[in-house]
Amino acid sequence: MARDGDKADKHEDEDLTFAEKVKRELREWGVTLAVFVPIFMIFSGLFYEQRVIPSESMVPTLEVGDRVAVAKFAYGYDRYSLPFSLGRYLPIPGGRIFARDPKFGDVVVFEHTHTGRVMIKRIMGLPGDKIQMIGEEVIRNGEPVDSEFIRTLRYKPHSESRNVVAFEWRETAPDGATWLTHRQEKGDRGDNTVLFEVPEGHLFLMGDNRDNSLDSRFLSGHCPPIDGVVARAGCPLSVESDRASVGFVPLDHLIGRAETVIMTLHRCKLQDDEPCKKRVWRGL
Repeated sequence: MARDGDKADKHEDEDLTFAEKVKRELREWGVTLAVFVPIFMIFSGLFYEQRVIPSESMVPTLEVGDRVAVAKFAYGYDRYSLPFSLGRYLPIPGGRIFARDPKFGDVVVFEHTHTGRVMIKRIMGLPGDKIQMIGEEVIRNGEPVDSEFIRTLRYKPHSESRNVVAFEWRETAPDGATWLTHRQEKGDRGDNTVLFEVPEGHLFLMGDNRDNSLDSRFLSGHCPPIDGVVARAGCPLSVESDRASVGFVPLDHLIGRAETVIMTLHRCKLQDDEPCKKRVWRGL
């Protein structure tokens, strides 16, 4: 049996015109959004936000279509921490609160030094480090980063029909953290570089897909080298900004640390019956 209150609500709905029903529905949606949006902004500004991987620069660690959880609190907060890149448009002073130092090997989300695009790369040089590529090897402070050849594989890159051959290597940080990288044909322009001395307050970032990443190895986003050494930041660009590499990335451009692949729309395209790695709820 219907209760009197239910009957009254039904009778009230029948008395409303279509326009009044629409207004009431919009009002209820407005109240819902007024509550939900601030909660979402606070959560994604202070704790975690999701980012979708748009390119192959971090293959095999991250694939196009991966949804990644980014820890906003990992390095503290500044104007780049705000959701939707709002910090670029608000009069927020510089500096970072609750600042924490990143580690060599962290996968970080940041705003491109010259364009404002949000990007994701791996930290391969900390402030004060000397970084150089020699014969595809990363030389850090005069010592090669520990690396081990894993396998040769073929796969189809995103939105392409041709197969490519990649050589998979495992690199290991001094603290024991490891990650996989892809190298392709030797002789790529990023395989051998000048010496980079990372300035204070900056980072040297690289993609794990070494032959498909416009990262800190490339001079287009840097000050010109002096005697074969790049040690400065902040010089005017010699190319258009959308063609420039990330250069040395200021610490205050960090948005957060990428920690987990939550889910993915990536479809495995490995050839030669190679097994595919798990890509759902997988830590980095």
